Amino acid sequence: MAFSGLGLHLGNLSRLSNAQTRSISPENFTGEKGKGGMSVDGAAARQARDLGQGWKVSPYVVIEPGATFTLADIQGQGAIQQIWMTLARGRLRHSILRVYWDDQEAPSVECPAGDFFACGWEEFSQVSSLAVCVNPGRAFNCYWEMPFRKRARFTLENRSEEQLTVYYQINYALTDVREDCAYFHAQFRRTNPLPYKEVYTILDGVKGAGHYVGTYMAWGVNNNGWWGEGEIKFYIDGDGEFPTICGTGTEDYFCGAYNFDPHVAHAGQGQSRYVEFTTPYAGLPQVIRPDGVYKSQQRFGLYRWHIPDPVRFQSDLRVTVQALGWLPGVKESKYLPLQDDIASVAFWYQTLPTAPFPELSGPDYLEIG
Repeated sequence: MAFSGLGLHLGNLSRLSNAQTRSISPENFTGEKGKGGMSVDGAAARQARDLGQGWKVSPYVVIEPGATFTLADIQGQGAIQQIWMTLARGRLRHSILRVYWDDQEAPSVECPAGDFFACGWEEFSQVSSLAVCVNPGRAFNCYWEMPFRKRARFTLENRSEEQLTVYYQINYALTDVREDCAYFHAQFRRTNPLPYKEVYTILDGVKGAGHYVGTYMAWGVNNNGWWGEGEIKFYIDGDGEFPTICGTGTEDYFCGAYNFDPHVAHAGQGQSRYVEFTTPYAGLPQVIRPDGVYKSQQRFGLYRWHIPDPVRFQSDLRVTVQALGWLPGVKESKYLPLQDDIASVAFWYQTLPTAPFPELSGPDYLEIG
């Protein structure tokens, strides 16, 4: 059975397939059949010294400052089905995940590990969604399907000044991939602060046919008051000044309403506060509130997966969001353009080749300060 991009679900779980299940981890770097748990000199060899080979000798890797480690290099045809990872030590925003498909030299995924797994502020936030799950304690899980036809290569760069300890497992199937399966992409961007009256760009420069499947945003607010009036817009296949899809507000796009605040929605009833939520397709799993000392700004983590409603494009795509607040007035309220700290990850599938991504900013610019 060829990989179709549909995966298994309860309706077809009983169907047989000729696909070969494989898994890469520090206990089997190549994923070869019958080659797991063979290490005799892995990172935990001392802890297993009285037990020997086969007893958790190599459960993790250590990446030195400034180094890039190849997590997986798979030859052949198949699909990544699940990724599990935990960074026991190390900086989430300074651990850069890259994925290369087939014979491409440029990555199709380039993103800080935390943001890729919907944890953009270097703090744990529990997430329960179909595409990404983040579980105690700091366990990152990804379920995006990622087909490839010739090769799949995953690397992790440590841009911090301390060692990075990584436990990980990449589960995949070796199987024929149908002709109509596209390639998974994820691109990170950050602007801090956003210049006055400028629109934040989530994604631009995409060329080819595909579909947009998700947005994660780490939004840091630099003003008092409500910050999410801005519209998200999708410019599809040659759209000019105006988009084909124009949303009605930031919290609306992320499937919430009325500032994520029941006090606003119910005419002043109850205490006014942001309410976190995490669902299969959308969520506000993270609200970081000022602590009166060094955490001076409110910060938010939001995700929206277009799994049942992908945004299709045939030639090109651009996605933007306005940073727009609400300024209460004595006589009349009005919108207020904001200059916030905004980071995002765009997730989409498309045909190859991948257009080069904008250069990823240096560690100091990406720093969460």
